[in-house]
Amino acid sequence: MKLKIRNFYYLIAGVLALLFAYTHAWNGQSAVLPALDIRAVSMDTQTVFTYVWHIITAENLVFGIAFICMSFQRERSKIQFAAWMIAAILCVRLMVILGVTAMLDVSALTDTFIDSVAIVIYVALIILGTRMKNKQSVGHDTV
Repeated sequence: MKLKIRNFYYLIAGVLALLFAYTHAWNGQSAVLPALDIRAVSMDTQTVFTYVWHIITAENLVFGIAFICMSFQRERSKIQFAAWMIAAILCVRLMVILGVTAMLDVSALTDTFIDSVAIVIYVALIILGTRMKNKQSVGHDTV
């Protein structure tokens, strides 16, 4: 069975999502989550923050696997809804990041620049992938 990449935008988005999952987990385990291990933060708060952090890591991993699988699919109409839903989730994620940061410390918005750019590029790749047209066979129309 020969696999053919049918949507390079989805493939790139999938690889980026896997990279984001890895870097998110690594950053959490090496820098962010150890900083919570202080007596001023209750164990309940530490637990919630830790699992919420890892939920985002898991989402990135699932999105990456989904986009890599979707990059091989012939029927784009069958996967387009999933792509748009993931793009919507990422846009909402960006709005939450920017909104919460602005509400708590507007001066910290510059700290969200790299994450914001990464999400915008990721969503742009997804949208480009949804805009690709099915290639028509010579002499045959696709319905």
